[in-house]
Amino acid sequence: MQSLLVIDDEASICKAFERAFSSDTITVLTAKDGAEGGRQFVESKPDVVVIDLSLPDTNGLELFKRLREIDPRVPFIFITGHGTVQSAIEATKLGAYDYLFKPLELDEMRTLLDKAFNLSRMVRVQPTLAESETDEASSGEAIVGRCNAMKEVYKAIGRVASQNLTVLLLGESGTGKEVVAQAIYHHSARANGPFQAINCAAIPDALLESEIFGHEKGAFTDAHRQRIGKLEQADGGTLFLDEVGDMSPMTQAKLLRVLQDQTFERVGGNEPINVDVRIIAATNHNLKRLVSEGLFRSDLYFRLGVVTIHLPPLRDRDDDLRILAEYFLRRYSNEFGKDIRTLAPETLDVLERYHWPGNVRELESVMKQSLLIARGNILLPDFLPPFGDGGEHAACETAAEFLSERFIADRIKDGTDNLYAEAISIAERQLFRQVLTHTGGNQLKAATLLGISRVTLRSKLKSLAIEASDFSPPR
Repeated sequence: MQSLLVIDDEASICKAFERAFSSDTITVLTAKDGAEGGRQFVESKPDVVVIDLSLPDTNGLELFKRLREIDPRVPFIFITGHGTVQSAIEATKLGAYDYLFKPLELDEMRTLLDKAFNLSRMVRVQPTLAESETDEASSGEAIVGRCNAMKEVYKAIGRVASQNLTVLLLGESGTGKEVVAQAIYHHSARANGPFQAINCAAIPDALLESEIFGHEKGAFTDAHRQRIGKLEQADGGTLFLDEVGDMSPMTQAKLLRVLQDQTFERVGGNEPINVDVRIIAATNHNLKRLVSEGLFRSDLYFRLGVVTIHLPPLRDRDDDLRILAEYFLRRYSNEFGKDIRTLAPETLDVLERYHWPGNVRELESVMKQSLLIARGNILLPDFLPPFGDGGEHAACETAAEFLSERFIADRIKDGTDNLYAEAISIAERQLFRQVLTHTGGNQLKAATLLGISRVTLRSKLKSLAIEASDFSPPR
């Protein structure tokens, strides 16, 4: 359960946040002034704070400074009117996560909060190592596996975490690169410093450079004000660049300069800015091949790969498939109101015959979907959702089967009280996977076909644990 604290004297805005974001997984707390907000912050320890810069009893920037001294790991998002632009920029320089201007756009706010909650989890929750198959699953992230390849990963984390070195994480999508980056950060000397994360593949080329380095007012058409980039916000801490292989040549050149002398310039600026930042980069691409094809700078590749950690795909992890599947069952059973801790042998046979292109992330999603319809105390093959790459016709058949009269009757017989959510989840997963297969992972085309915004599509893919990059056409 995550919590959001909204500090704003406008009751309508507080109510809007409560309506839009209160859910089974998010608690929304509100405060009408700085004094009440400070008390809520200390007592409730929120994961993310939204704060207005103009409060009746204090300046929002001053309140931010006081609260940040209490817990510097909490992401703060400022909302402000046009009259306090400089204060919002100053807050970002001091470590605020981001700021938005009133009137607020719901989709923009939702996307920003998703990122802030994810960052809060990465900064506040240290990944654990599951020591044995019977360990109870924690509510946070865990690195699970006992195969030889994973043992080498554990050793590498131990060797590099305390060293102030650049780290490059290589592996297919869904192998756990983000969790390994999180573990390195938490075991480093920078664990009390800021942490910023950027998915380079999820941000258009035209915006990625600004997201990392920031920009000056007037740097390009829509640059109406100065923006502080994630690199500057991570000063004294760690910057995690996920999918670094998707960077444009210009952004690669600027990142190389940071690695060489820890300086950079904002987009449209000419004043060098010094930073002290550790870079952890990750990619699912074959960077050596991209270098040979002229798509990635060789000098940047060597700078990033001072220490390289390879994460094995799930299909090469021997008995880890069973260990991981049972770990996810234990982790999510209570959340789904079930008491299932183990797999039937026939279920394991089905899982082992699958290639798992989405790796651990896909397995986690399959276990969640299985728990939606499972009953009893052991996971049987009948409870597994449709998965695999049987093609468009097979996808239509499995969707029809799971939404058939028999499926609905069985769920009613089992006493379900969440049939609508179960059916929608199954149908949406089939729909999005099929459309992304058709578009080759192109999210803009997929959103157009579906008749929804790209922001809504990304939010749906995240909730369904679907990676658009899994559907990318081969290079």
